[in-house]
Parts: sequence; C-alpha cells; structure tokens
Amino acid sequence: MRVIALLVTLYLVVGSLATSLLASCGGGISQSTYDELVRYTKYSSGAYHLVCLKPLGNHLVQSFTDIITDTQGYIARDDTRKEIVVAFRGSQQIANVFTDAAIMLTPFQSPGVDDVGDAYVHLGFLTAYNSVASNVISVVKKQLEIHPGYSIVSTGHSLGASIASIGGLSLKANFPNVTVKMYTFGGFVRLAVLSNPLKSLRQGQPRTGNSGYATLVEEMLGISNIFRAVHTFDGVPTIIHQRLGYRHHATEFWQFKEPSSRAHVKQCVDAEDPSCSNSIISSGINIAHVTYFGQAMSLDPTVCLWQ
Repeated sequence: MRVIALLVTLYLVVGSLATSLLASCGGGISQSTYDELVRYTKYSSGAYHLVCLKPLGNHLVQSFTDIITDTQGYIARDDTRKEIVVAFRGSQQIANVFTDAAIMLTPFQSPGVDDVGDAYVHLGFLTAYNSVASNVISVVKKQLEIHPGYSIVSTGHSLGASIASIGGLSLKANFPNVTVKMYTFGGFVRLAVLSNPLKSLRQGQPRTGNSGYATLVEEMLGISNIFRAVHTFDGVPTIIHQRLGYRHHATEFWQFKEPSSRAHVKQCVDAEDPSCSNSIISSGINIAHVTYFGQAMSLDPTVCLWQ
C-alpha cells in the first residue's frame, strides 16, 4: 500500500508539473498515424502474456524464448495488411534485470549483419536479441518465402523496445528488399554518442548504442519507418541527460497530454527535439511508463484474442 501511495503521490506531483509545461504545447498527427501507434502498442502489450494465441485476431506464427536471457516474444502474421510482426517482451523476470545492467558498449555483431562501421551497442540488449536472432530470422524468412511481398514490423515496450530497435535493424539487414518498420514504446533507446566505450561504461549508461548505431538505424530503415513513442512524462526514455553524451534516434511521437488522442500527439523533429519529451525532467520509471495510447501494458487479454 505504501508503494502504491508513493506512486500516486509521484504521479500527482510530476503530473502537475508536466501539465503546466505542456499547456502551450502544439501538436496533432494524422488519424492513420495515431491508429498505427495504437495498433502496435497492443502488439507490444500482447508480448507480456504467457501465450498470445491470436495477436489482434491474427495468426500466431510462433512464440520464442531463450531460457538463459529470458528474451521472449512472438511472431504474428496479418494476412489482411500483408505484414509480419515481431513483438518483443519488456522486463518481467530477474534475468531481465541482468540484461538491463550489462551496460558495456560492444561492437554491433549479429547474424546476417555486415558493414556496421563504428556502431557499438549495449552488451545486454545485444546479447538478449542475439539469443533469439537465428530463430526469429529463420521463421521470418520462411514466412516471406510463403508470403512474398509482405512487410515486417519490429515492436516492443520498455526493454522490449530496445531489443526491437536492434531487431528492426537486424531484420532489415537480413531482408534488404523488404520494408521494415519499427514501433517502440517507452524504451531504453537513448543512443550514446560517446566515442569511448570504456568511458561510457565507467559512467554507467545502460542504453542501446552509440552514434554510429543511431546513424545505421536511420539510414538502413529510413526515418519515415521509425516510430519512437513517449507517453507524457514517462521518465525512462529521458532518464540519462544529453549532457552525458546521449541522444535518441528519430522519430519521436510524443503524447504530450491526456487523454490519448491524435490531437494530443506531436511528431517531433530530429532526434532530440527540445519541445518534446526532452523538455520534461525525468522521474525514472513512473506510472506514465506502464500505459501507452490508452493501453495498460500487459493487462488487456483481448489483445491476444481479437481487436
């Protein structure tokens, strides 16, 4: 009860501050873009369920898990939209804590990925993705052979967002002629621009990758195919300040005001738009982190049955 009371108090305090800061914020995105953000939020929420039998009413191709890293998720196929969705689960088990804490930046190496230049990534996130990479790539490849012309979407929430970022890049590298989109929600996707990985380790900055990685993601997928969502004052995406040498990759879609609607979402500019979520002081993992676009993450069983 004390924890709940503390969260409620924090919500009221930070929410009050955020409301005053957001009052003059302009925004608004198209209804179609908003609907897509809602849609993939639900896919990401479904990844938290033990089994997601029919993700948004579509065909579950395969669930996947690695017992060592506890990386989990599923691959779904939507025959109406002609797309294959790979959804990664966020933090839930003890193993995920170790994944988050493995903060050393390491050269980006993953099955089927070449010519990465100076891209370095968070060791824990890379290890998590690589533990399921071969299986994911194999299943997606088979689906594309059976269903040529389908596109791919990589999505996830929180830790799952970071893995989905790496996964999206990996899938594009393995299937260069296929359109790959990335939808991430409240994720650990802040990108380090520090040139010295050891310095980053000493400063303790557990995020996805360096500037080389950020550039690689943007160039390979295309900025128009990257959707990085932040809910009001969710403190996770901004928990490390830019002064420490970090930045996001484009493009942020910030829901700056409640309730969730297209009019309350702003498409931000470049990687670190000072008028978007970067304008809010980070309060770490908070109540805004667990709800995206009206979806209470992991709590709605209907996302695994019909929509």
